[in-house]
Amino acid sequence: QVQLVESGGGLVQPGGSLRLSCAASGFTFGRYAMRWYRQAPGKERELVAAITKTGGSTNYADSMKGRFTISRDNAKNTVYLQMNSLKPEDTAVYYCNADRPDYGLSFWGQGTQVTVSS
Repeated sequence: QVQLVESGGGLVQPGGSLRLSCAASGFTFGRYAMRWYRQAPGKERELVAAITKTGGSTNYADSMKGRFTISRDNAKNTVYLQMNSLKPEDTAVYYCNADRPDYGLSFWGQGTQVTVSS
C-alpha cells in the first residue's frame, strides 16, 4: 500500500522556521522525483519545491528561493522541506508528492498544516 505521510507542520511566528518531513512507503522511493506543494484557503495548489530521484538537482518557486530547502534521504525513504524566514503568506496546507511521469504514476500525502502568525 502506497503511503506518503507528512509531519512537522504547526504554528510558527513570522520569521520562524519549520522542517517538514514526508515518509514514504509502498513503492520504490529512489525511483521517484519528489515535490512539495501547498494550498492556501481559496487558492489553487502551487508547486513549492522539487528534487530529482537522486537528489542531485532541485528547483523552487520564485517566492521560496533562498528561504526553503528541499532534500531527501533515500535510505530513509524520506523527503524534507526546511522552511526559514517564514511569512504569513506561507500559511497553507503542505502536500508531499511522488512523481514518476514515465509510468504515469503520482502519489499524494494527506497534507500538513503550516500557519504563520503572531
